[in-house]
Amino acid sequence: MLRTHNCGELTDKDLHKKVELCGWVQTRRDHGGVIFIDLRDRYGLSQVIFDPSHNKETHKEAERIGREWVLRVVGTVRPRKEGMENPRMHTGKIEIISDSLEILSKSKTPPFEIDEDAVISEELRLKYRYLDLRRTNIQKYFLIRHKAYQAVREYLSSNGFLEVETPMLVKSTPEGARDYIVPSRVNLGKVYALPQSPQLYKQILMVAGFDRYFQIARCLRDEDLRSDRQPEFTQIDLEMSFVEEEDIYAITEGMVKNIFKHCLGVDLKIPFKRITHKEANDRFGSDKPDLRYGLELREITKEVNESDFTIFKNAISSGAVVKCLIVDSAEFTRNEIDSLIDFAKMNGAKGLAWMKVESGKLESNIAKYFSDNVQQSIIQKTSAKEGTTLLFAADSPDKTNSILSVLRKHIAEKKNLIPPGSHDFLWVTDFPLFIWNNDDDRIEAAHHLFTMPAKGDLHLLDSEPLKVKARSYDLTLNGVEVASGSIRNNDPELQKKVFKVVNISDAEAEEKFGFLLEAFKYGAPPHGGIAPGFDRLVALMCGFNDIREVIAFPKNKKAENPMDGCPSDMSPQQLKELGLKLDFVKD
Repeated sequence: MLRTHNCGELTDKDLHKKVELCGWVQTRRDHGGVIFIDLRDRYGLSQVIFDPSHNKETHKEAERIGREWVLRVVGTVRPRKEGMENPRMHTGKIEIISDSLEILSKSKTPPFEIDEDAVISEELRLKYRYLDLRRTNIQKYFLIRHKAYQAVREYLSSNGFLEVETPMLVKSTPEGARDYIVPSRVNLGKVYALPQSPQLYKQILMVAGFDRYFQIARCLRDEDLRSDRQPEFTQIDLEMSFVEEEDIYAITEGMVKNIFKHCLGVDLKIPFKRITHKEANDRFGSDKPDLRYGLELREITKEVNESDFTIFKNAISSGAVVKCLIVDSAEFTRNEIDSLIDFAKMNGAKGLAWMKVESGKLESNIAKYFSDNVQQSIIQKTSAKEGTTLLFAADSPDKTNSILSVLRKHIAEKKNLIPPGSHDFLWVTDFPLFIWNNDDDRIEAAHHLFTMPAKGDLHLLDSEPLKVKARSYDLTLNGVEVASGSIRNNDPELQKKVFKVVNISDAEAEEKFGFLLEAFKYGAPPHGGIAPGFDRLVALMCGFNDIREVIAFPKNKKAENPMDGCPSDMSPQQLKELGLKLDFVKD
């Protein structure tokens, strides 16, 4: 080894030791002929002194070194002078007086400071990602990610799970997003797909008798990007046989508890809270509500329809619902109300009405349209208190929920209603099995096609499929979905009924999922699973939503990597070998 210690471990317990350190130059300072260098590696910083009265040769060599040069220093640990100690550094009581210096590598002047407080554009960060990753705070995120990997494997292995790798080159099957396609050179004209998830393969492993499977799986989806979405990402994929929902909840909670304890020293309380999909939307306007703060919604369509406020009455007659956001934890100025109205309009609202409880009555510029009886019925329905502000939206149920849910979060952030440092996990259960796709004017699976319908709703499959609930569940953290799963459909005849609802014929089902359906003919056990998003979970543990911060080499919003230049062109020879012609793209 070129070093005896790392740059972050030496303390006053190591005084007078002869040590060898290697690292990058964080800073270089010349104080009256004595040169001070902060030498950095991923473990921390050590201050190195080059004193001409101690060693002229090393001091002369140190005069020419620059930021981010890579050095090897041999020297002796000594205490810092009184008043020069740095209590914020683990190594802040000592320094190394250099006996010899070896320059291992020189560096150009970096395009930005390698400092955790530096403000750097996204373009520069991604182009010079290897420099960005040198920053101490970024490396801390990857230490948490590493620990989370170990905590997952430790917990699941100790609970009887087998880690099994599934293929990266797979058959293209519909899973909700576009596949990344890999042309086959050996089988010209045919393609592989990169897996959007290991869903079908893990179900086949259940048929194979691997009753407890897990994999820290790489998944790839060709979809539009945002801060919590990347073309390639990682999920903790697990599946269990002979289980029901309670078993999945217990295993997942134990695993997440182990991750937080191992990585953050946080002891989560389990079991986590639960709420149904319907209740979540009714009370919070979202199927992933953040319960760290109040601000609940109430539908008051019936109550306001008794008023003389024609805007609401006309909307209701056109099929709209009226809901209000109940704010009893914050006061608003008139300017703030106006800003909330503008914000709601920016997020799709036609308008936003408001009233405030004062002296037991509702006050605002529209209160005159609401009789005393209507006002009291609204106050009673919303449990509004003195000083409570009610914010009203009227539109279709989905749009009203969407508008008020976004407004709810906006107010919580603006009024500092979110308690810092809390980790609020929530199970959302009883999702619908199907949803209506307005763009394509058809029914489609809400989760995926192999989700088991709720036992009590099987009779609705033929007549009212949109009322059928699924045995599916999501886990959220602070209002962000971090895991999704379901009990799977292992009944071939019931599966055919599900296919029929979404207009998949027997022939089409055979073409797309034939290998799984064939496997199910040989004794498929009841099974279910869940897939926590690993990147998203780690990002939230580190205190932000952007998963790119915990991915070593992420893509930008165009799915490009500015560092290595991918995606890139293919050579004529490569195209010829694959039987491809791309001239039309350039035309």
